[in-house]
Amino acid sequence: MVKLYNSGVYLLNGNTLVPEKDADPSLSKEEAKKGTISYGILQNHNTSGNPQNLKIKFDAITSHDLTYVGIIQTARASGLDRFPLPYVLTCCHNSLCAVGGTINEDDHVFGLTACRKYGGIFLPPHIGVIHQYMREALAGGGKMILGSDSHTRYGALGTMAVGEGGGELVKQILEQTWDAAYPEVIAVYLDGKPNPGIGPQDIAIAIVSAVFKNGYVKNKVMEFVGPGVSSMSTDYRNGVDVMTTETTCLSSVWRTDEDTKAWLAEHGRKDDFKQLDPADVAYYDGCVYIDLSTIHSMIALPFHPSNGYEIRELNENMDDILHLVEEDAKKLIKRPELHLNLWEKVHDGALYADQGTIAGCAGGTYTNIMEAAYLLDGKSTGTGEFALGVYPSSQAVMLDLIRKGAIEKLTMAGATIRTAFCGPCFGAGDTPAHGGLSIRHTTRNFPNREGSKPGNGQLSSVALMDARSIAATAANKGRITAADELGYTYECPEYHYDPTAYEHRVYQGFGKGDLNEPLVCGPNIKDWPKMPPLNEHMLLRVCAYITDPVTTTDELIPSGETGSFRSNPMGLAEFTLSRRVPEYVGKAKAVMANEKARKAGSCPEEVEKVLDQVRQIAGFESVSDDSVDLSSTIYAVKPGDGSAREQAASCQRVLLGGANIVKEYATKRYRSNLINWGMVPFVMVGEPDFKDDDYIFVPNIRKALEGDMTRIPAYVMGDAVRQLTLAIAPLTDEEKEIIRCGSLINFNRKLKNA
Repeated sequence: MVKLYNSGVYLLNGNTLVPEKDADPSLSKEEAKKGTISYGILQNHNTSGNPQNLKIKFDAITSHDLTYVGIIQTARASGLDRFPLPYVLTCCHNSLCAVGGTINEDDHVFGLTACRKYGGIFLPPHIGVIHQYMREALAGGGKMILGSDSHTRYGALGTMAVGEGGGELVKQILEQTWDAAYPEVIAVYLDGKPNPGIGPQDIAIAIVSAVFKNGYVKNKVMEFVGPGVSSMSTDYRNGVDVMTTETTCLSSVWRTDEDTKAWLAEHGRKDDFKQLDPADVAYYDGCVYIDLSTIHSMIALPFHPSNGYEIRELNENMDDILHLVEEDAKKLIKRPELHLNLWEKVHDGALYADQGTIAGCAGGTYTNIMEAAYLLDGKSTGTGEFALGVYPSSQAVMLDLIRKGAIEKLTMAGATIRTAFCGPCFGAGDTPAHGGLSIRHTTRNFPNREGSKPGNGQLSSVALMDARSIAATAANKGRITAADELGYTYECPEYHYDPTAYEHRVYQGFGKGDLNEPLVCGPNIKDWPKMPPLNEHMLLRVCAYITDPVTTTDELIPSGETGSFRSNPMGLAEFTLSRRVPEYVGKAKAVMANEKARKAGSCPEEVEKVLDQVRQIAGFESVSDDSVDLSSTIYAVKPGDGSAREQAASCQRVLLGGANIVKEYATKRYRSNLINWGMVPFVMVGEPDFKDDDYIFVPNIRKALEGDMTRIPAYVMGDAVRQLTLAIAPLTDEEKEIIRCGSLINFNRKLKNA
């Protein structure tokens, strides 16, 4: 049972939930808010002096090889001379170096030499995935860690971790702050104990399914409390915690206990343990109550982790459920020649998968793989279409799996074992055949997340399941099977951590930077192009008009093989919106060309006509060409769900994107990415009275940033000029200045030269 409270709650003595309306009136809500674990951690890292307006300095930061080159290049352009806090660079997204010639390994060489030069920690390819290494080496009680990956979550170890775009890491490198209003805190009260066969992904899918669509925890902190926390091992908790990203929450943190202490001690870091519990009286802005004993084996069907069903429910209502999923797929894919036909996978009354994968920060943990090996011991995955791939999350985990015999059992069953790699999670590994269905214990199953290319007539899909049910399915040759229906019990052997592989391979350079060391840049590593500052007035051309309920980061800038261009801003920009609005790049380039011609004194006729219309608006008769800048914009209902990759914004910006216009932003991190790249994050007031290819004039935008920004007049150019009302949600003074400067790079250059 998952229950959402419709009001705030008090938690008394860590065990008793009292809805606000039933609470003792003598209780002080404001004082009780200070009783959460979250309040203490946030205020211990807050440098503003104002508890409600946070300016956070983190204890450590981390990036992988899809993001660290751009971050370091941005920091270099802004005055970088050292890494002032531990900065871990991992090579877990392009570790195969399989596409693009030398450019992947060129980036790895860049990362290593940057660590030598500026004092960083470098994790080479195949050694560990980003979040497993951070759990093993840096996370601890009461800490805060910032990562340029959306799944930066180490709450089960008592660390409040946040996934953001690269610009926010640049700020930490330059000893600036992460700024945010104090968030609401939601209690996730765990009761009971998981039944045999139930794994962390089952619990995670149940939570995500309950809170994603209604936005219950959006941009809030999820604080895991209650007696059920101690019914799970810390390794198990890690698997639940990392999936909190899929709820669109801001961060997460768990109460800690003796098992947390033992886990950190096993990893040689007993001093990083801190007992974290809510105060005797703590107030939460909401509560998700979960009786763990009622959770059954789950499956999240395409195309979102929130599309969750009990596997037994799927089997009982297969006609209705598969029909609903296929109808929803038509709305997302919008290509009539392509059909998600899950019915092709139904045989003898059961749904069959073509592929299984257990991998990454969610699936590739020790306890998940050990139990999968137990379930497959002495069995066969078969010689048919179904294949199982297993990716342990780090060399340390791999080593103990070998010593415990799990790798032998999996290999004998027909599974293939790979090194630590995030590829199956974002479309750079194990792409199924056209029409294939893959079941994965990874983090996401968004459209094309598995690597298919609908634009080329390819379509496959992913359903998320726990490693236990994937192993049970593999033993049944791909027949979707619920592990909790097998009637078994399993006691996982104690994990023993051996850091030898890290000691022999990981470069530990924090505090040892030498500016005389060369920074090695391969031929694909390019500097950021110049970004223009914000002018007095904006003239926007709508180059994409998207009415989907949610637009993911993967649709804004596809993952997978496009990552080979991540260090070449203009090269990567060629893929912007390519899976969702293929014509966007051509339109944005046309806007760039028109603006370049206009600035050179040869204004295109179409643009001149629009500017003439502008001057016919009362009050703007004397608007000069020099006071107006032309740029592109996109309209989307709710963009930015998913990855923290700043390229979702930077790729628009290098194509002269000036703004986004939306109904709402799916995540704080996407909005922050827009701001850090100098783009105005508009929100519609009312319905959008414009269409694709329209021009929108936003007068006095610099002046608007000085006001309350709740009603900003704008005008749609056309046969008749129509007025719109836009808004901008509150911005800090620094964010306003970044937008005025045109980018975080420009802002920091201005600071340096001041």
